[in-house]
Amino acid sequence: MVMARKRAKETDGDTARQRLTVQDWADAALAAMGEGGLAAVAVEPLAARLGTTKGSFYWHFANRDALIEATLEHWAQSRTEAMITELVGERDPGERLRQLLFRATRRAAEDPLEVSLLASAADPRVAAVLARVTDRRLGYIATLFVELGFPEDEAQHRGLLAYTTYLGHTQLSHAVPRSLPDGGARERHLDAILETLLHPKGTSGTRPGVQGSSPRHRAAETTVERG
Repeated sequence: MVMARKRAKETDGDTARQRLTVQDWADAALAAMGEGGLAAVAVEPLAARLGTTKGSFYWHFANRDALIEATLEHWAQSRTEAMITELVGERDPGERLRQLLFRATRRAAEDPLEVSLLASAADPRVAAVLARVTDRRLGYIATLFVELGFPEDEAQHRGLLAYTTYLGHTQLSHAVPRSLPDGGARERHLDAILETLLHPKGTSGTRPGVQGSSPRHRAAETTVERG
């Protein structure tokens, strides 16, 4: 009878460990990383955050390094590939570019994770994923400029300008948030950036393809950002 109760308890413990997934741990680690950098990814505090024990951690990961690797990969997928996938349904490359800039800057302003990762770039694991994600993002943005009619080399140049604008917004939104416009002024500011990026060389005025957002697109952006 005692042995049966012991086996039942062990089974219940195994089931509890299995309820939490690798993604649950990665989500908790991302939140901790945003709050305190790479050093905040520690097993016991994360277990407490998740309301579990270290046993659950070792059910899924061999060690802390394995968790960090899984967490960084989760970041790459959720903050880059998922956002690109969100834009697949928009056929107009100019509107995709606009929605990408609006969504990415808003999410980065609300979540300090990108700033924390950039501050942890001295760690080889972080440096490697930052390099891969940056290449992916730059490549995707450049393809949008190509679709808008720019030559390949010019598309890459403008893609880099767009991405450095995003990074500047990301840093300022956490370091000096009052320096950036908010509300409707933010929309006008970002639209002005796009107008500048889309000017053909040696001309002034807006390149056809990207205008101020329509009510339909604004509603779609709000729904995605809140979801």
